[in-house]
Amino acid sequence: MSTVDRRILRSQEAIKKAFTELMSEKKFDSITIQDIADRANVNRRTIYLHYLDKFDLLDKLIEEHINELREICEPTSETDSLDGGASWFEYFESNYSFFSALIASKGVPFFRSRLLEFVIEDIKNGWNITEGKNRGLSEDVILQFFGTAYVGAVEWWFKNEMPYPPHVMEEQIMTLFETQFSEEESE
Repeated sequence: MSTVDRRILRSQEAIKKAFTELMSEKKFDSITIQDIADRANVNRRTIYLHYLDKFDLLDKLIEEHINELREICEPTSETDSLDGGASWFEYFESNYSFFSALIASKGVPFFRSRLLEFVIEDIKNGWNITEGKNRGLSEDVILQFFGTAYVGAVEWWFKNEMPYPPHVMEEQIMTLFETQFSEEESE
């Protein structure tokens, strides 16, 4: 069993925090490794020990958050439902500085496409879209439509500084999805 040195963990957390703060202050393209090192109070070499460059750092941060969201989706027991337990919006709220910085940054379109890919995967694996397919709708169109709608709602929520609590957003989005699917069933 290997343990990671606490100093390494502290350095990595300081680097991630500094990078997130800088993204909320500057455009991604203008952030330098030296900026990150100065803010994190580490030297540039420490950053390069963990990351190839700022793009690698960004990619790893995005993947960490996507993996956390994936864990929220996975039921911990057979009685858990898709909307049980922690919600994505609660997670977004608890990581507000990171997500709002990415959404506000025009230089980071990779995040939006990665989030959309993840949401589409979750809808495909967690929702019964058979009714739409039975009405002649393409699965790809259904997934793109609902995935893009969800990501758009998340972006709107951040850009408007979270005007509704996470549970309200989650309930309203779930209602919109359920309404669409139940209307299809009743026809």
